[in-house]
Amino acid sequence: MLRRISTMAVTAALTGGVLFAALPAHAAATTGQQTMAARGGAITVNINELQKQSADLKQKAKQLDRLGEREAANRARAQAAAIDRRIKQLIDAENNM
Repeated sequence: MLRRISTMAVTAALTGGVLFAALPAHAAATTGQQTMAARGGAITVNINELQKQSADLKQKAKQLDRLGEREAANRARAQAAAIDRRIKQLIDAENNM
């Protein structure tokens, strides 16, 4: 039992270390668009375009629901929700800079 607990503790520590090391070092923000630091330079994110993609996915989910494709509609909603969360993260990062 003791060996099993220590093995799980080491595994959890290593997994946490890998996840922590994978986070970006920092992000720089500009007005209207998000710019993040990357190895090769800066990456600019157009928030308006992300909002349009989210709205398109939500519309697609409604259409798929009408056609009876529940699983595909749920996937489209999940993608839209992920984009919405990313938009919120970008806006929060801009406001905190």
